[in-house]
Amino acid sequence: MGGGVARHELAAVVSEAGGLGTIGMLAPARLGEELRAARRLTGAPIALNLLLPFATAAHWDVAEAADVVVTFWGQPQRRTSRLWLHQCGSVDEARAAHGAGADAVIVQGVEAGGHVRGTVAALELLERTRAALPPELPVLLAGGIAEAGDVRTALEAGATAAVLGTRFLLSEESRAHHRYKQSALAAGETVLTELFGLGWPAAPHRVVPNAATRRWAPDDGRGSAWALAVQRALTPLAGRLPERVASRFATAQRPALPLLSPSPAVDDAPLGRLLEAGPLYAGESVARIGDVRPAAALVADLTP
Repeated sequence: MGGGVARHELAAVVSEAGGLGTIGMLAPARLGEELRAARRLTGAPIALNLLLPFATAAHWDVAEAADVVVTFWGQPQRRTSRLWLHQCGSVDEARAAHGAGADAVIVQGVEAGGHVRGTVAALELLERTRAALPPELPVLLAGGIAEAGDVRTALEAGATAAVLGTRFLLSEESRAHHRYKQSALAAGETVLTELFGLGWPAAPHRVVPNAATRRWAPDDGRGSAWALAVQRALTPLAGRLPERVASRFATAQRPALPLLSPSPAVDDAPLGRLLEAGPLYAGESVARIGDVRPAAALVADLTP
């Protein structure tokens, strides 16, 4: 949950409660600040999440102070001395991560929220991956997990552990804007789309429907060819914008224009039009979540 949704408050509480709290990707300086803040709250292990297309040398320097580094979306390559997990959407990608020296892999089903690498159901991908990799390699499962029963099912199917995002999006410590949380609580469905791709095109993501998806992805959900072409053409320019300018642009975007960035609505930034013109990342499990609760209570309830 990058972009400021999962910060030190959530990561520290999850780790202190017995899970592995993860700080989502931010600019290197901010990422380092969040890691240090988490250390002040807990002595338990903390993970950092790095998106490979955007990870710089400075990000990797910060990651050396974490206990665990979780990478996603790109050719897996060991660039850290820390415990390294790579999230995969296919058996081939899991094999590549193992070959690159990953200490564990996370297999992500298509049900997952946020950016989605997986193309098949989580349990199916888990079965295929377990059969293809050495039995001693830890394989974690992500996608469609929101309740204790889901965790038990994952473990019984051969997962070493369960990975949850959407359930912790709807926690008290999540830094998602409270109106983002309200929209997720009210959601009965999600859309898999490429619509919010300015700066990161051709990267499918699962979101709660809003005015932008209804305007630009009314049929198959992927997004109109015209809208996606505009975003691809402007992505090089968007990638050169300073973080502060990019954030300001995100809050000013409108559902009527197909210039839709991946920036989520967080609680300490201007909301602007992000509820209707920005991504409301959530997995399919959001339809089964009906409350916002403390993260420690969630860990306790989810642990078999």
